[in-house]
Amino acid sequence: MKIHLLSYLLLTIGFPLFAQKNTKATEAVVTYAFRNNGKNVGGERKIFIKGNQVLVSGQDRQSKQQQFLQFTESATYQVLQIDDKVYTLKKPFSEYPKAELIAGIDTVAGIPCKKAKVFIRSNTIEVWYTDELRIKGTPDIGIVPGLGLVLKTIRNGNSETYATKIEYRSIKAEELAWPKTWGTLVDEAAYQRQIIESRYQTVNIFNNEQISFGNKIENPAGEQLNATYHFSGGTVILKKVKLPAATPGQQLFAELIQYSNGDAYDRTGSIFMIPQDKSISFLNALQNGLQTLPVYTAANGKKYQGVTATDNYLPPLELMRFFTSFGVKHFNAQAKIKGYDWADSVIYKQDISVLLPRLQGEVWIGVFIGNYDKGGHKASLNFKYYPGYEREKPATTKPWVMPVFNTTNLMEMSGQEYGTMFDKDSLTVTINVPEGVKNLKLRYLTTGHGGWGGGDEFVPKMNEIFIDGKREYHFIPWREDCATYRYLNPSSGNFGNGLSSSDLSRSNWCPGTITLPVEVPLPNLKPGKHKLQVAIPLGKPEGTSFSAWNVSGVLIGDKE
Repeated sequence: MKIHLLSYLLLTIGFPLFAQKNTKATEAVVTYAFRNNGKNVGGERKIFIKGNQVLVSGQDRQSKQQQFLQFTESATYQVLQIDDKVYTLKKPFSEYPKAELIAGIDTVAGIPCKKAKVFIRSNTIEVWYTDELRIKGTPDIGIVPGLGLVLKTIRNGNSETYATKIEYRSIKAEELAWPKTWGTLVDEAAYQRQIIESRYQTVNIFNNEQISFGNKIENPAGEQLNATYHFSGGTVILKKVKLPAATPGQQLFAELIQYSNGDAYDRTGSIFMIPQDKSISFLNALQNGLQTLPVYTAANGKKYQGVTATDNYLPPLELMRFFTSFGVKHFNAQAKIKGYDWADSVIYKQDISVLLPRLQGEVWIGVFIGNYDKGGHKASLNFKYYPGYEREKPATTKPWVMPVFNTTNLMEMSGQEYGTMFDKDSLTVTINVPEGVKNLKLRYLTTGHGGWGGGDEFVPKMNEIFIDGKREYHFIPWREDCATYRYLNPSSGNFGNGLSSSDLSRSNWCPGTITLPVEVPLPNLKPGKHKLQVAIPLGKPEGTSFSAWNVSGVLIGDKE
């Protein structure tokens, strides 16, 4: 009786351990699944093995990449096809991080496995593998590709990739799909750049355009698509472009690359879009003069052109507020200091996904840098579209975006008034929220200006937002991190106490940086007309010096 029981136990234990082990097979398909903290997370990955050749599938769904192992050469191949170009990275097994073997045997997918540990970029990865089979491969070519057949990995104790099935069968030619050509062989740095850029779409808006003042301007005739126009003495560049339609979960980043072409100072910059859904637009002013814009008359008696929304006008939609550095690139050689490695340009990059509803189809995109220099600045602007994940579903509501005020005088060099309306009263605008719009918030951008010791650039000032007379939000916009960006500012003056001008704290901006918007929740704002006010205690002028505030506001909500 005991003998029969022992035989039964050996059979029931031995079957799942060794049923899938085939020491003679040279072709197989191994399927892997994923767990995180012990829970299945969906998806699968397969490797197709034929002798010494292995294809790893499902590795990178957002790029046109294929990954192979060639055991005859002890090397991995990563192959990327972009349109009609093929790039290949060949990397020997010996160049991957080495594994540390650990004593003991565990069973995975019915196969006894050895265990190893490898450290990759501060991550601890445990690996279960067998080197007793003729089939070899790994679900991740970056993890010990030459050990044998990897059947399980666990990263940092919680993220697990494990084999669920091994099929010993002949591999079809189309399943392995070994490349007929390797195309252009590149090094790892070049390949990594190609693979990353293949995952998203880049739309170039401007390429190394000059933004300056006082040079002769000859604009293309009419309103041509993809043609660059210069306005307001050359301090505004503008282009009509066709942008792609938004997709679920998509993220949009604006990336501006800027450097000095002769101007040594820190300057106000703005990337903006011109709404065209009213009878008057800011484009009319650029083409025909400021007199075409509606006028906001403040309590101080001054008239401000095109700063607030009206029934027939929407102000420019500000996408990014940035500030140029003190003379990066152009003045690097004139400001040599031991240990100071000046940058050759400033890269400003910001997530503007919330504004996507206004950035589809044919739109006018502009860049403003206020300066009085004939050399001025050079700037390139890209929109980068990063796709959402496959599991993301379309929203049940449509996003709604409406710019309501913008006091940044984009046509400063044409005489547009500075944002000084706060000296005797708040900035007031009537907003009209359509029916069906809910979950409203205000995207608010603010920077203080007045570049002397007593000017609002260097004096903290309270900003208050009122809706229908009730204060909804208040804060003091202030940046104390400007010294972080010293290497972007070669022509910044140095004071007797050792500080640089670019080090000084300022009203929500630093030379060589962007200014981030704040989000003001307005959950109780209902459809209909409302009064929105922005209050700032503007500083008093001193001689010919005066303070001003560049503020812009965009209402964002969900429309049923």
